[in-house]
Amino acid sequence: MSATIVRFAAPRLAAALLGVALAAPAVAQDAGAPAPQAQAAAKPRIVVIGTGGTIAGAGASSVNTGDYDSAKVAVDKIIAAVPEMSQVADVRGEQIFQIGSESFNDERLLKLAKRVSELVKQPDVDAVMITHGTDTIEETSYFLNLTLKTEKPVVIVGAMRPGTALSADGPLNLYNATVVAASPEAKGKGVLVALNDEIHSARDVTKGHALKVEAFRSLYGPLGVVVESKPYFYRLPARPHTTATEFDIDRIDSLPKVDVFYAHVTMDPKALTAIADLGGKALIYAGTGNGSVADYMEAPLAEVRKKALVVRATRTGGGMVIRNGEEKDDEQDWVAAGDQSPQKARILTALALTTTDDPKALQEIFWKY
Repeated sequence: MSATIVRFAAPRLAAALLGVALAAPAVAQDAGAPAPQAQAAAKPRIVVIGTGGTIAGAGASSVNTGDYDSAKVAVDKIIAAVPEMSQVADVRGEQIFQIGSESFNDERLLKLAKRVSELVKQPDVDAVMITHGTDTIEETSYFLNLTLKTEKPVVIVGAMRPGTALSADGPLNLYNATVVAASPEAKGKGVLVALNDEIHSARDVTKGHALKVEAFRSLYGPLGVVVESKPYFYRLPARPHTTATEFDIDRIDSLPKVDVFYAHVTMDPKALTAIADLGGKALIYAGTGNGSVADYMEAPLAEVRKKALVVRATRTGGGMVIRNGEEKDDEQDWVAAGDQSPQKARILTALALTTTDDPKALQEIFWKY
């Protein structure tokens, strides 16, 4: 057993030393007796795609919770460190990337999505899980939520602390994600994100803290929770996803360039126009407050609009950007992002541009999704 696996299993070993029973002892059964119904039932078959991230990370010490190297442990070893997963489902791993999620780009998003699309079409695959770094888990999950054509559960899971840490959250997150992916209740709910005992919709989830294990939240609350190996769902996604969208990953081979500009006090208009000069098809303006545009940035943003679409979002992390409020979107031919964060607005805009470059149509897409 590797040192990494031993460290993953440290809490289990400590419990064993204290005489705590971690699993009920096996009960001998007569060879000729029929197997119990629970044992006879076929387990769901789940493929776990590894992409790296903190859940695959390792630190120099067991007390390093924020200082570590991500993407060091292969997905098969991560699965092996949580043997309880095999009690829930037949699980196999597949490594597609070994990166920190900050290194995701459009090409990797497309590769991942196309592989998931292939897997969910296979009759011997009942669900797909993805181990992913938390930095951009919200963007990857949202992209998959909009482009996959399946009702099979697709669950993304990560960790805020590496497996070598005393307080590693990855093993339980991985087990809970397996419970969710194996549940019939997870079908048809779009792509889900399972972290910190909560089940989130890919549309709403966002990372709101750099270090804490409870880093993730959803604007309107999680869809449900996992308690004692059982998922409990309390609400449903209201916006179209997966099979109900016009975006199909099997028909998308590239994404148009879309950039984000972050507004702040004392901006340089030349920085804005320089981004537009890079050839993007759209620019997400992450404005202050309700997507506000400073008076000295209105003319530069109007110049940007001559080259690319402009979408106003808010940098606040919550709330809805109102169309034709303080900013006159009709006059400027801008698009309001609604409640979409700048990073998710970028994902939706890029996908929308594969079908239309009409700002009015793009606005309707934002109201719809």
